Amino acid sequence: MKVLFMCTANSCRSILSEAVFNHLAPPGFMAISSGSFPKGMVLPRSLSTLREAGISTEGLYSKGNDAFEGNPPDVVITVCDKAAGEVCPVYFGPALKAHWGLEDPSDVQGDEARLNAAFNTTLGIIASRCQAFFALPFARLGPVELKAELDRIAQL
Repeated sequence: MKVLFMCTANSCRSILSEAVFNHLAPPGFMAISSGSFPKGMVLPRSLSTLREAGISTEGLYSKGNDAFEGNPPDVVITVCDKAAGEVCPVYFGPALKAHWGLEDPSDVQGDEARLNAAFNTTLGIIASRCQAFFALPFARLGPVELKAELDRIAQL
């Protein structure tokens, strides 16, 4: 199953989601990320947070929707934070769609400890959601049930 994590800039939350998902993924699962308006670079703190957590950063880069052209995802998960008034990108493909809103840790202001805490909190939320995703009984879930489970996981 191929999962696409989407955000606007594809420099922080969607990148973190792609890396954590692939780090935890059992065989047969893979993630990619993209942005509707890719920044063109991954935030250095996103990469350092992943490395400090022991998660590979190899192959991570800020990309647009052309990154999966010809190989569409099965599931698209947007990770923008609606509470912040952010507009999430829209994917117009046949994939099942869900929203796992995350506050943008790169918006946090403060000292190094506060910034590190924000990124690590986001990483923890992503890991919890991915673990819940991998625990789903996919063989028994149709599209409607899977969508309901994705929506439930968004609340974790």
